[in-house]
Amino acid sequence: MMEETQEKGFVSMPRIGEKAPSFKASTTQGEINFPEDYKGEWTILFSHPADFTPVCTSEFMTFASMADKFEAANCKLIGLSVDGLYSHIAWLRTIKEKIEYKGMKDVEVKFPLIDDIKMDVANKYGMIQPGEDDTKAVRAVFYIDPEGVIRTIIYYPLSLGRNFDELYRVLIALKTADEFGVATPADWRPGDDVIVPTAGSCGVAEERMSQDDPDVKCHDWFFCTKKLDKDEVEKKVIKK
Repeated sequence: MMEETQEKGFVSMPRIGEKAPSFKASTTQGEINFPEDYKGEWTILFSHPADFTPVCTSEFMTFASMADKFEAANCKLIGLSVDGLYSHIAWLRTIKEKIEYKGMKDVEVKFPLIDDIKMDVANKYGMIQPGEDDTKAVRAVFYIDPEGVIRTIIYYPLSLGRNFDELYRVLIALKTADEFGVATPADWRPGDDVIVPTAGSCGVAEERMSQDDPDVKCHDWFFCTKKLDKDEVEKKVIKK
């Protein structure tokens, strides 16, 4: 069925709220059994088109430089392209030994990079999109929670490098929503107000909600926000 849908120009892919497809794979850090090996942790599984390409090199250097930030938020990084293991190893060695970019140098990529030369994992996750390229993975990003459920999916074309500050912001926002039972508004960052469930659909409920919690501000019956201190967010979702 996967092959049939791809031949017709469609791409089968998992969806938000579904269990992440399982796979076993060789990586630059040894064998992994996903998502079972990562139960209890957040993971970001992301693909790139090819080793030894400039946009991908800039991305891997950035992600590797930020790896400790993601680790502090209990999130593991896993990369993938449809290159083989020896290509991965040679490329990552080149990054460490030869590439200097935006003040980053001697960058060691310590998170696993999946060998997917047969495109097995890439096809399971809809990373091969024929309208863009049928031999390279697009820049896909999957956020998978500690229970192995896909929580966010972001796709970029081959030509567009990702914003890694945004990828980190998405992780913290997801964890904040889970921890505090809230939603996060546009451009939210820790320290900004969050959106809270409304108490009802009339002005009386709105007024009562604000009286019960002085930190709540109702802009209208369907739109209420609440102060949430940055320190409180970081204490709950980021390791100290």
